[in-house]
Amino acid sequence: MLTEHQDLKTEFAELGDRIDQLLAEQGHFAKIYAEFNALTAEIEHIERNDAATGSQSLEEMKKKRLLLKDEIYRMLTAS
Repeated sequence: MLTEHQDLKTEFAELGDRIDQLLAEQGHFAKIYAEFNALTAEIEHIERNDAATGSQSLEEMKKKRLLLKDEIYRMLTAS
């Protein structure tokens, strides 16, 4: 099952400037942002190519990506 590409700058378009600011100023934010993007690319590759990765493993990857996304959103909306 192919899912839609998850791009944070598109999804959180109203927070684009804040994303850029945190990427430039906070190493932890940049790290988890990069990890989210790498995980997204890996998930999309598996789905696109129907690679032989167990559905359990793919589901775990998606759960981890969701946790990263939640953390990113919390950082973006923190005062």
